Amino acid sequence: MKNTLNQFFKTTLMVSLLLSIIIVSSCNQKQEANEDSITAEEETVSMNEEPEYFLLRPEVEKAYGYSHAVKIGNEIKVSGAVSMDDEGNPTAIGDLEQQMKNCYADLDKVLKHFGCTFDDVVVENIFTTNMPLFLELAAYRSTIYTNQFPTGSWLGVKELALPEFMIEIEMEVHKSE
Repeated sequence: MKNTLNQFFKTTLMVSLLLSIIIVSSCNQKQEANEDSITAEEETVSMNEEPEYFLLRPEVEKAYGYSHAVKIGNEIKVSGAVSMDDEGNPTAIGDLEQQMKNCYADLDKVLKHFGCTFDDVVVENIFTTNMPLFLELAAYRSTIYTNQFPTGSWLGVKELALPEFMIEIEMEVHKSE
């Protein structure tokens, strides 16, 4: 009886182990197939979509080493806009409200270049060196976003690229086809 019971447990253990191996093997094959499919889709998108770079102020952006915006497919990433002139000099020094308006004016130029409006913005992140004052002025954004507001964050920071800058606004845009 003891021998029969031992044989039963060994057989049960072997069958369980074999089933486990088959199940794990099957899952791995399905996962590999899914990963291959996802990789193929990503490669197709990557091969078909060349990035389009946009420089709002080419000389300034080349000197600092960035592009103001990059479009790949339906997605556009927009670097932070600050209040500056075409030579890269800060403007509206000490005036957060005017700096904010200058940022949105530049962002509007970037959006128009890609055939977009502020309605296409899905993420807006604002960095400011004076959060209490920004909060007093934030209602101005309702003149920019007349249909809906995008997602995003407002961050109070110690400083921006130049000490005269009080606000920087970056965006992500989804352009509908």
